[in-house]
Amino acid sequence: MSSADFIAVSGFVVLFALMLLRVPIGIAMGLVGVGGFAAITGWKPALNLLAQSPVRTITDFNLSLIPFFILMGVLATNSGMSRELFRTGQAWFGSFKGGMALSTVGACAGFAAICGSSVATAATMTKIALPEMQRVGYRDDVAAGVIAAGGTLGILIPPSVVLAVYAFITEQDVGKLFIAGVVPGLLAILMYMATVRIAYARSLPAGEPFRLGAAIRSLSGVWAVLLLFIAIIGSIYFGVVTATEAAAVGSLLTALIGIARGRLGPRLILESLVEALRTSVAIYTILIGAILFGYFLAITQTPQKITAFLVALDLGAYGTLAIILGFFLLMGCILDAMAMIILLVPIVFPVIIQLGFDPIWFGVIIVMTVELGLITPPVGMNVFVINTIAREVKLPTIFRGVLPFVAVDVLRLILLVVFPGLVLFLPMTMN
Repeated sequence: MSSADFIAVSGFVVLFALMLLRVPIGIAMGLVGVGGFAAITGWKPALNLLAQSPVRTITDFNLSLIPFFILMGVLATNSGMSRELFRTGQAWFGSFKGGMALSTVGACAGFAAICGSSVATAATMTKIALPEMQRVGYRDDVAAGVIAAGGTLGILIPPSVVLAVYAFITEQDVGKLFIAGVVPGLLAILMYMATVRIAYARSLPAGEPFRLGAAIRSLSGVWAVLLLFIAIIGSIYFGVVTATEAAAVGSLLTALIGIARGRLGPRLILESLVEALRTSVAIYTILIGAILFGYFLAITQTPQKITAFLVALDLGAYGTLAIILGFFLLMGCILDAMAMIILLVPIVFPVIIQLGFDPIWFGVIIVMTVELGLITPPVGMNVFVINTIAREVKLPTIFRGVLPFVAVDVLRLILLVVFPGLVLFLPMTMN
């Protein structure tokens, strides 16, 4: 083993030790990155890297869409759009058996389209939908399982912050990645709704009488979400604006809609700005740490050596892909979605390119794998979010409720691996 290999292995050991000590992932990666870089090149180049890298990251124009999309999600939450989505879904689906669960899946999808975060989607819908489902007689495992699974749509349905970070790390077109997530997102919604009706058919409460007038009136509450989604995704698809410009327009439109409807005043807008700033700072801290760690990986040639090792195993393209996806799923038990993308994608991405897979397709596939990790025992992030908000619903109960959705997610992942055209069709038609 060469000295560079020894330093690389030591770096990973130190990194995981720091994470076990609950050091924030961004700081841990930054410390290991700078320390490892210094061990090979000396402290002067390492300190120069530490001085320049954060500035380049913060001032990168392509990354400015992240705080804009985060702000849009916070403004949408504070202006009550999530609650209106749930009410509209209930007005249209409530007459079906299990209609409130179907409404929750639809509301999660709608909120994901203006939020971009799985944790935020799960947390918001837990506060809104869980008490309502408990009130009408849903079992706790069914109600919590639906919300946990529906929350995962937040990182797949565009605009997705995680897809944006993947685009930055791999230097891909973020607009194409957003559009590539549309069909898998719609497929997820349909499969989740089918799972509700099939897996829980015997335990679902009866629906309420359908009232056409109430259903039509409820649409007045969701026009804003529809407008935002069309404005953002439509403008990106037709090449009218870049993804960054669409993010800025989306956050401005969300604020104007909230003000026009009397839902956002100066105090709520200020609170939204502060909350979005805090979340953005946390994400930028992780990104800066990841970039510093990436320089350390590059100088030790770790990605190239891992690529050579996996190719030498001669498992074939899909065999190697299965190992990579399995590793991501395993790491999902101890890392959150953002940390996994930032830490692991730079290591495995050269392997994917070497094997000839499409990088846009792989971005969607890896986000779906991360999405699966959010609800997979023993440490599914969305499950813990629900348990934190609703303490009366125990973790084993939530995990029991989410298992049918885990099986469906695995099936959907296999389907999109076998038929990559489902992911790539829309991006290929973009202007």
